[in-house]
Amino acid sequence: MNSFFCSDNSQQAGEDVIGSATNYQTYILVECPLPWTSEAFNSKWVPQNLRILVEEVKRAKVSIRFLLIANDVSHKVNHTTLLIYQKKEGLSNGYHKQEFKLGNIEQVAAVVQKWLWGISSNYEVETSATKDILVCTHGSHDKCCARYGAPFYFKITESNADFCLDKVRIWKSSHFGGHRFAPTVIDLPEGRYYGRLDVDSFRSVLTRTGDIQCLNKVYRGWGILPAALQILEKELILCNGWDWFKNKVTGKILEQSLDNKTILGELSFEQPSGSLYTYQAKLIKDETKTQQLKSSCNATRELVVTKYAVGSLWLTSSKVMSYST
Repeated sequence: MNSFFCSDNSQQAGEDVIGSATNYQTYILVECPLPWTSEAFNSKWVPQNLRILVEEVKRAKVSIRFLLIANDVSHKVNHTTLLIYQKKEGLSNGYHKQEFKLGNIEQVAAVVQKWLWGISSNYEVETSATKDILVCTHGSHDKCCARYGAPFYFKITESNADFCLDKVRIWKSSHFGGHRFAPTVIDLPEGRYYGRLDVDSFRSVLTRTGDIQCLNKVYRGWGILPAALQILEKELILCNGWDWFKNKVTGKILEQSLDNKTILGELSFEQPSGSLYTYQAKLIKDETKTQQLKSSCNATRELVVTKYAVGSLWLTSSKVMSYST
């Protein structure tokens, strides 16, 4: 029996989790009862029309990530929840949610197809939910998500009442990358990724309280930003504290050296007051943190995982809003 666990290996190697969030324009989340096969959309309850649509979107190479989701009542209810999260343009605090309540999963493909064509649907509903937390529990894809993701899901659903966050929905999710950081989570509508969470760090993330330094261990990055800029954003979080999460942000890579050893990045953010700041930073390949690791339990070879550090950071522009009394 293979006793290798990629999550244990990554942690023992001291791999930094930051910069590992995936950048997608759109998430399409389909409620589907378990069990799920290793390739989630080949699972028993996924209809053929949805499989075909997922393959068509994949071939078109558009920035859409389809995921299956479920909770403890998904196999009991007589409807299917469809969630579409679309990245906001420009300065942004994450994604815009549209929610649909369908009679069954066979209707999903047609509703998504209409959405792709820009046609509205009668199935769209308004809900009081303010957050959707996705926990990867997809053990048939990678055993670390069964070993660490599934128990974490059960712990936080049991503890959710203690957090006093009744408008937060917690879902089991199919694979979205980063098994070696299990248990791993996406927090929507923000689109922030977390890994190696425990109940205490999850409580801090949800309630924006406690020691901000906990993010050093669990924050994988903000999925609206390129991977290198996720490192810069984390540095700004640690400097600004939990108030940073109230800001709208946008960022881009300005230059990248041919050998990928240096990157010039730019990150702008707008505070709730309307004040606007733009920083540029030189990101340098961090040889001490760049490692060769297996990215999953079933990987046959190691990958070079390149990590960057903020070499220098400077303010390039600011527009401070002031209010006279």
